[in-house]
Amino acid sequence: MKPTESELEILQVLWDKQPCTVREVHESLKRKDIGYTTTLKLMQIMLEKSMVIRDTSSKSHLYSTTINKETIEQQFLDRMIDNIYKGNTSRLVMQALGTHKASKEEIELIKEYLDKLQ
Repeated sequence: MKPTESELEILQVLWDKQPCTVREVHESLKRKDIGYTTTLKLMQIMLEKSMVIRDTSSKSHLYSTTINKETIEQQFLDRMIDNIYKGNTSRLVMQALGTHKASKEEIELIKEYLDKLQ
């Protein structure tokens, strides 16, 4: 399952705060250029695609995701490594560390992870 960019934004809100009403999702979205009805329509489409489930037992319908965050992250990362870095993981890591300032704690975590891989 490959969510669109807009669907991914909604999933990120749900992963952090689920269950949520459409209003709660809409107000949490970083993009303020879309209207409430657009958010509602996107969530209805996501329901049809089985990306979310809806609890209709109360007046305000509550939505929760059916998709595992780690699975989606892995799919996007795999696609990016294949498409942009031509399968070269080390180029991705060097690019990420070269353009984003990592904290000492993050660097230590990376070192520990690399030690475990060896």
